[in-house]
Amino acid sequence: MARSASIERITRETQIKLSLEIDGKGEAQVCTSVPFLDHMLDLFARHGLFNLKVEAHGDIDIDFHHTVEDIGIVLGSAFKEALGDKCGIRRYGQATVPMDETLASVATDLSGRPYLVYNVDLPKVKIGDFDVELVREFFQAFVNHCGANLHLNVMYGDNVHHIVEACFKAAARALDMATQMDPRIEGVMSTKGKL
Repeated sequence: MARSASIERITRETQIKLSLEIDGKGEAQVCTSVPFLDHMLDLFARHGLFNLKVEAHGDIDIDFHHTVEDIGIVLGSAFKEALGDKCGIRRYGQATVPMDETLASVATDLSGRPYLVYNVDLPKVKIGDFDVELVREFFQAFVNHCGANLHLNVMYGDNVHHIVEACFKAAARALDMATQMDPRIEGVMSTKGKL
């Protein structure tokens, strides 16, 4: 059975269409009108081996905040829908990814209980037109709507682009691990019998 979801979210601020295949090949078609976010979502799909399509339009004439946050909402919702009752998944995943001088680590638990730990010390700067403080907004929206516990820690790094890229790559690889099916698991990986 394909683990996939297609979601459309329309508000007065954004219009987003997103489709996700968890068991993909890392193929992405992303157009958000936010070039740096396009780059991050493209590498997220590639390094998580997810197939991802995103078409988004938002009030970017104001700023990128609503578009970035709402894409995080929709992507988190897509993971939640695609995983269904989570029977047979590993549930936990972790990855540490170097990016030149930077080292980022993500640990996640697809527990159904959203919580973000974000130890990423970024200056209030822009990468191109992208405010790097929106990275936290993206991951907060994602965990809230996915129902994931996600700990994102950057041990060290200097180049802001490298830091953010390492975060997205580590998140992708950790989520790939957590969503993998394990034939040894009967039902869900929980003593409660439900996630």
